[in-house]
This record gives sequence, structure tokens and C-alpha cells, in this order.
Amino acid sequence: MRSQLQQAIDRTESDRYDAVLMGYGLCGNGVVGLEARALRVVIPRAHDCIGMLMGSRQRHEEYFTQNSGVFYRSTGWLEREKPVEQVYRDASGTAYTLDELISRYGEENGRFVFEEFTKYQRSYKQLTFIETGLEPNSSFEQKAREEAKTKGWQFAKVSADLSMLERLVGGEWADSEFLVVQPGFRVAARYDDGILSAEAIVK
Repeated sequence: MRSQLQQAIDRTESDRYDAVLMGYGLCGNGVVGLEARALRVVIPRAHDCIGMLMGSRQRHEEYFTQNSGVFYRSTGWLEREKPVEQVYRDASGTAYTLDELISRYGEENGRFVFEEFTKYQRSYKQLTFIETGLEPNSSFEQKAREEAKTKGWQFAKVSADLSMLERLVGGEWADSEFLVVQPGFRVAARYDDGILSAEAIVK
């Protein structure tokens, strides 16, 4: 993920644009290490896209605190018909299925790695559908309901708040909500409410 994002940033024409806007949050550290070279890079201060769809990191954290064991769905995900995939992701964000891990490490070791790194997924007990208001009909909500039923999970629905995405696109980059990485700096993770920070690139 990181290498592909960096390539996209580097392809952006600096004589045509003022900044690169990233529709990503921290995303499992997937944006950590991204470098701003010729253009500023702007990233929402959110752990992942759920915070952006909910309008703020605070609203996401409040919902998370009140509803543990939640898996989220939105129209964007459901359009691609992606099931709840049980995969192991390594530090680079690369995903491996159980069969691929067994092929790499053998039956016993492959199963051990898979079980250890996917056991958190077995704690899900609720599917929450984030209704963005962009749905053409109720079919996406119905898909989410059916998935929850199949998994034996509770179903809930919340309304999205797209204002954070609107501020991102509109250039309203308050430091409390967005990290603006200046050329010569790269993205670093923070372990506080800031979530992301910028650090100088040392050659």
C-alpha cells in the first residue's frame, strides 16, 4: 500500500497542483513513511476511513467505546462485494490468506501465524452499516443486514457525516483535523490524539 501511494504522490504534476489530498487515515500504519517531495501532502487525522465517514475521529471513538466488537460496512465496500476476509497482514500491509501462509511456512507454522494474527476478528459481534446518503436505494443496507445475519451478528445503522471529506477537498485544513506534510518531510505515527505527525526526511 505504502509504495503504491508514494508512486501516486510522485506522479502528481507539481506545476499543475498545489497539494496531494489523501483519502486515507493512519490505516494500520499504511501511510507512515510517505514522503512529500515536490508537493504538500494532506492527510486526515483519523485512524481509518470510518472516522472520515463519521465526520470526525471523536465521533468514531465515541461509537467504538459504546459498541465493542463492531465491523463496519458502507456503500463503497458493498459495491465491491467484499466479504469479511480473514487474512493476515504483515508490517507492509501485504495480505496473505491461510493457504498462502501454509505454502510459505508449512502446515503447522502457517496455521499458527494465521490464527495468531486473525484471532481479533473473531471478537466481532455487530455489523454497523454507515449510511452515506449516496445510496440509490435500500439494496446496500439489505446486503449488510444479510451479512450480519449470516455471521450471527447484531445489525445497526448510523448516518454518515461527510463534512470532514468536504473540508479536505475544500482546503479547510485545520491542524486539529488534518496533517499537512510540507515538501522535505514524511509522515510519522503518533500515539496520542494527533494520530499523525511530520518528520524531516534525513538523507
